[in-house]
Amino acid sequence: MGSYPQIRDFGDTGFSVEFGEGIDRAVNAMVMALHAALGEAALPGVIETIPSFRALLVQYDPLVTARVDLEAKVRAMLPDLTAAEHVGRLWRLPVCYAPDLAPDLNDVAERCKLAPEDVAARHAAGRFFVYMLGFMPGLAYMGGLEAALQLPRRKEPRLKVPPGSVAIAESMTTIYPWESPGGWHLIGRTPLRLFDAGRAEPTLLAPGDEVTCRAITAAEYEAMLAEVEAGRFDYAALQVTA
Repeated sequence: MGSYPQIRDFGDTGFSVEFGEGIDRAVNAMVMALHAALGEAALPGVIETIPSFRALLVQYDPLVTARVDLEAKVRAMLPDLTAAEHVGRLWRLPVCYAPDLAPDLNDVAERCKLAPEDVAARHAAGRFFVYMLGFMPGLAYMGGLEAALQLPRRKEPRLKVPPGSVAIAESMTTIYPWESPGGWHLIGRTPLRLFDAGRAEPTLLAPGDEVTCRAITAAEYEAMLAEVEAGRFDYAALQVTA
């Protein structure tokens, strides 16, 4: 495997800076540190940088900068890179764990040897870290699911998962922002839109953010959903400031 960081080719207009293996907060902190450093440096030709669990993708315009020159500048940054604690936003998101909105809750409870209400309570009590966005716009891969709730993905993925579905698999949890196929276990649903092109910031969550959940009733879910669909919901109120 060799030592890290490593730089690998990624197409003809990009390269990936890798900092380690697996899902690890310390490794991801280095990814986010380089992401921030390149954002501040504003190097000519850099189109965007995209963080993942363990690597940062650097995409550039070859008409503005040469790969060899840009890579040299990035390599020069690495020895002095400090993985300072990344301070993202803290969110408290409403989630309804009612059976009609949580089709896998009973199965998860049985396999984890817990009562369904205990699965819901344990998930709602968690504090999850957004490592990266992927698969579709707005879908956040969040780590920190407690060991008692960890299960492999479903053997048979669903062809249609409703938008807003709160799901778990392995050590991760996520919220599906769109109707899509999916193989994670659905244990709840939020009325929120995780991606909305009409908002000033279309994607609600970002890498480095942390998420907690607030259990809501089916009636609260329906009331919030009506506000969301009418464009009246105050997403800023979901940020925890203290």
